[in-house]
Amino acid sequence: MAEWKDKCENEYHLKSSGISMPDSVDWKVVYENKPLGRNLLKNPAPHGVTHHEPPPEPELSEVPPDYHSAPPPTEPKGDYSGWTKTVGEMIYEDVNAPPGAVVCYVPQFSWLSLEQRVDLLAEGLWPELLDDFQPAITVEDWYEESQLHESIYQLQVRLLGSDGQTVIKEFSSNPREDLENYSHTWKQVSHVFSGYGPGVRYVHFLHRVKNSFMVEFHSTLVTGSSVVVNPSK
Repeated sequence: MAEWKDKCENEYHLKSSGISMPDSVDWKVVYENKPLGRNLLKNPAPHGVTHHEPPPEPELSEVPPDYHSAPPPTEPKGDYSGWTKTVGEMIYEDVNAPPGAVVCYVPQFSWLSLEQRVDLLAEGLWPELLDDFQPAITVEDWYEESQLHESIYQLQVRLLGSDGQTVIKEFSSNPREDLENYSHTWKQVSHVFSGYGPGVRYVHFLHRVKNSFMVEFHSTLVTGSSVVVNPSK
């Protein structure tokens, strides 16, 4: 076991950071899992796009799709493995049409929710690290500036206790979009948890994006989702 403990020290320089390395920890598991400094979320880009490139431009059909034989889509295409997915019902929301305007179509909107729960001990972290040192936990996410609505994205991240229910710390974001000027890029949301107190065992990551349907389906994409535990405060 001393061999694996030395490997972890060489990999992360834990002692110089003031992190205790008790003999009760299975250092072979820690070294093989490499839980520090890597993304603990699975499938961080379910829509197959990256924020290092511009988001794809919406494709508009020359002839509107015929949805009489099949229902319209309710979510963007993607690989949602690793995520728990919830698709909300398409509903009409208030539309601020100018006085006297003739409204031919009214958009419907729905939320797509994607969530994961990270088991920190199962990933290879150990109780003394989480309870005594309380390493920084950095969360990051990128969402498409689709301009479908003034509210198109929400993020909620919770640090949970050993029962998987007790909330020790929480971060949430619900940005409002500027619809006055056209812009189509990626927007970043990030937060660092530090000094959160003992008892954290899980990280629950939940983001929601708004999609719309008016003649055709229009989506808001996400990418680059991450939860990273660093050997620093």
